[in-house]
Amino acid sequence: MPEFTQQLMDELTRVLALTNHAATIAWHATVDFAREWMSVLLEFAFYYPLFMAYLWMIGACIYYFHWERNSRFDPENPPELSSYPPVSILVPCHNEGRDVEETMEYLLQQQYPDFEIIAINDGSQDDTREILLALAQKHPQLRVINLEQNQGKAVALNTGALFSANEYLICIDGDALLAANATTWIMQHFLSGPRVAAVTGNPRIRTRSTLLGKIQVGEFSAIIGLIKRAQRVYGRVFTVSGVVAGFRKSALQRVGYWSNDMVTDDIDISWKLQLDHWDIRFEPNALCWILMPETLRGLWRQRLRWAQGGAEVLLRYSKRLGLWRSRRMWGIYIEYLTSVFWSYTMIMILLLWTLGWFFDLPKELNIPTLIPSWGGVLLGATCLLQFAVSLVIDSRYEKDITKTYYWMIWYPLIYWLINVLTTAAGLIKAIFKERNTRAIWTSPDRGIR
Repeated sequence: MPEFTQQLMDELTRVLALTNHAATIAWHATVDFAREWMSVLLEFAFYYPLFMAYLWMIGACIYYFHWERNSRFDPENPPELSSYPPVSILVPCHNEGRDVEETMEYLLQQQYPDFEIIAINDGSQDDTREILLALAQKHPQLRVINLEQNQGKAVALNTGALFSANEYLICIDGDALLAANATTWIMQHFLSGPRVAAVTGNPRIRTRSTLLGKIQVGEFSAIIGLIKRAQRVYGRVFTVSGVVAGFRKSALQRVGYWSNDMVTDDIDISWKLQLDHWDIRFEPNALCWILMPETLRGLWRQRLRWAQGGAEVLLRYSKRLGLWRSRRMWGIYIEYLTSVFWSYTMIMILLLWTLGWFFDLPKELNIPTLIPSWGGVLLGATCLLQFAVSLVIDSRYEKDITKTYYWMIWYPLIYWLINVLTTAAGLIKAIFKERNTRAIWTSPDRGIR
């Protein structure tokens, strides 16, 4: 019996030793895996914005040299069209009493021979309705549709489109100022391309009284304008501009017009049209002067809505994107998924870096600095190069825009952080959003003027 007990003890000791050895191997493997993946994530966090910056710059330069540089036309001198079909300009309005009269004055100055204006008052609680009705008495080109309750921008646009007898629509916001020749510039694309379903215009920032306003002037040029040019070259556009875009009504009818349950109607309609194999073009000469937030709270709410809208579109159309016939959208789809993953990666890095100030983290999880010294110089130089390229291109449309270059040094500190956080939060909001809920709108921050 003692011999059996001893043998049992020896066997247990051997098993425990093997278990301990296996656990040690597993621990070291886990540590090595964590170290390798942390290294990969850090490199991804650094190289992804670097890669995308050069991708956008190359695409934008191709667009510039192919379509813009040698053009003998400019915003004030549009091309002669083969015909001038009638156009309906749709203006959805919600609490726009402070701005809508100026908007209508600009629209009535359109240098286009045949157009009407349809203003849709979407349950405004201020004097928007009274102002519109008074303007309609003076100008027969203006028609007013009144919705008693706030139904949302998509419903307002759908209503205006159904009341219009024209095939071509131009949609602008109730606080935007459309350049006099913008309609002609937009219409040239519909006349030259039978598969063109939408044309996105070129928004320019009016509010620039604060640092946030000045930075946004450069952002709309260096980020939004640059990306739209590049996406036009690469084949698909992520979204038309919600504040100024033209549409072919027959294309809208094929896809069911605007969805009333999506918080960003512009992203949704862009994907619906392109998944139905229509084209979207960018027209930089179709200028439209817009108001933007100039407070951090207003900026956060705007970017969170944009991020949630992108995530909602991603979730709704992800199954269709797996089809071969949707392959031309794969680039946009992959880029957006990658940007979401990058945002969550940056949040993880920021959290680990912050925790490292208060706790002794394992070496594998310790983030001593957010940007390597040489990498920080390269990333900063690339950022400044991107802004320089875009501002030079856009100086054709806004002569003094290069003056904003000085303010762009603040862009990474403010906007990158906001965009990272809103992208992550927007995906969560989109996942847990109650389905089939109508997306109504509230009055946004329109800046300090």
